[in-house]
Amino acid sequence: MPLDERALFNDKPETRQGRYQCPKCHRTNDYSIRWVRRSKKDRLPAGADEVDRAKFAKLRDYLLRLDDQVACKTCGKKFEIPSQHSLVFVDQLEGLPNEEELEREINVASGEPEAEPERKPALPARFTRKPTGWK
Repeated sequence: MPLDERALFNDKPETRQGRYQCPKCHRTNDYSIRWVRRSKKDRLPAGADEVDRAKFAKLRDYLLRLDDQVACKTCGKKFEIPSQHSLVFVDQLEGLPNEEELEREINVASGEPEAEPERKPALPARFTRKPTGWK
């Protein structure tokens, strides 16, 4: 009898950030998406036959997306997450740079200076004085 997939993998829930655009208001925001990381067990469980051994040798770790919809942070409308990335192999993620490093590399390559963070104007003195109490 073939083994169940749960006998071959360890499941671990995790959340990852995803950037999606709302189809109604067209604003892009970052959302926390729930995923399950299925990592291959160290060894084959007892009671496995030759077919199971062959399958076990080909198995790879992967992420499976649990959330299919998110609610827009701006307008509140629920929209569906694009489904082309509902299953992602972990070894495909390892070589990818994160977005901050990628932006920095693009700015360096184009010769643009790094953007300084916006500085807020100083508060007027009437807001920073120590209160003297009610009069």
